[in-house]
Amino acid sequence: QVQLVESGGGLVQPGGSLRLVCVASGSTFGFSAMGWYRRVPGKERELVASITRDGSTKYADSVKGRFTISGDSAKLGLTLQMNTLKPDEKAVYYCHANQWLVDKKSLSKSLYDFWGQGTQVTVSS
Repeated sequence: QVQLVESGGGLVQPGGSLRLVCVASGSTFGFSAMGWYRRVPGKERELVASITRDGSTKYADSVKGRFTISGDSAKLGLTLQMNTLKPDEKAVYYCHANQWLVDKKSLSKSLYDFWGQGTQVTVSS
């Protein structure tokens, strides 16, 4: 299975930019999709952006035009470029991956969710 580690969070002023990076390690075969989620204090975790193996991307309406997700399979990395950040986007941002795993005995295949530990993004003056 895969292990995900996020980095790049920190303090930024409103209107500023940050780049989040997720590095995958361990078994990285069988990825279906990867993405970034965030959890704003007091709210449930929400999808920010996702990318599939063929490069198709999706974004939350609130971040379209400002955020860009990209992946690098060779370097096992996932990046979220966040521009024009807003104060209400202060949140813990999580890297997520869907991975197909095959049981060696039964040869059955199942899709699993894997999460990083999160990285804090603070948008404040």
